Amino acid sequence: MASASKPIGLFRNMTAKIAAVPMILTALVVFVGGTLWTVTYSFTNSKLLPRTKFVGFDQYERLWATERWMVSIENLIIYGICSLVFSLIIGFLLAALLDQKVRFENTFRTIILYPFALSFIVTGLIWQWLLNPDFGIQSVLQNLGWESFNFNPLYNSDIVIYGVLFAGLWQGTGFVMVLMLAGLRGIDQEIWKASRVDGIPAWKTYLFIVIPMMRPVFITTLVIIASGIVRLYDLIVAQTSGGPGISSEVPAKYVYDYMFQGQNLGQGFAASTMMLLAVAIVIIPWAYLEFGGRKHG
Repeated sequence: MASASKPIGLFRNMTAKIAAVPMILTALVVFVGGTLWTVTYSFTNSKLLPRTKFVGFDQYERLWATERWMVSIENLIIYGICSLVFSLIIGFLLAALLDQKVRFENTFRTIILYPFALSFIVTGLIWQWLLNPDFGIQSVLQNLGWESFNFNPLYNSDIVIYGVLFAGLWQGTGFVMVLMLAGLRGIDQEIWKASRVDGIPAWKTYLFIVIPMMRPVFITTLVIIASGIVRLYDLIVAQTSGGPGISSEVPAKYVYDYMFQGQNLGQGFAASTMMLLAVAIVIIPWAYLEFGGRKHG
């Protein structure tokens, strides 16, 4: 009976399994195959066209000795940490406020979420205008009487990455708010009633009861934000094009410039492999927490 049940289980839902074959083949050929191809050719001296002349870790040594790459890594770390922290804090606070059943909740939710519907190019151009010292926020406030007001981060190499951060938070915080709001709406109302009966302050209820219960939501949100941070490119190109100088460079722009403008495929492949490693560092712990921890639990 046991041996007979195995073929039955194998052919169960056969239609769905056949329908999934094209997707599986696409994933294997395009994603896995492309990844292996990129990693393999990162150890070659490929220039305009791929070459099979292997040079070991020369491309990686050259990569980490390049000032532009080091600046891009520093910018990504600054942008990434600030984006993670502020997105989660602001998104959760907005979700907590909307969860109070405020009037015109749908209107407020739509307004806050609207920037997420825009592309990064449009967002970058909008904030490039807003932060322009000649006709942006600085100019408007100076014309209103605050003549000493100075706010032009995109033209200051020391703080330019924070100017990009404003645009990123403006676009992405609404999406984080929606995820957090969905998590809050999944909390049993009896928990709130019990906390009010026991006289527990609302902030303690959020901090010690609600947030721990929303752990899966926070983990998923962190993964989504982190993967977007590693791929940061459009916003930089639209706002600063990497300037002033190289002060706002990021890894994705470095890869694009070396592969398509510098005609140095080997260096671009090495940089993209390092980006892949950064994504794996984020994805693997998340997969273990979500699936491995659940299995052992």
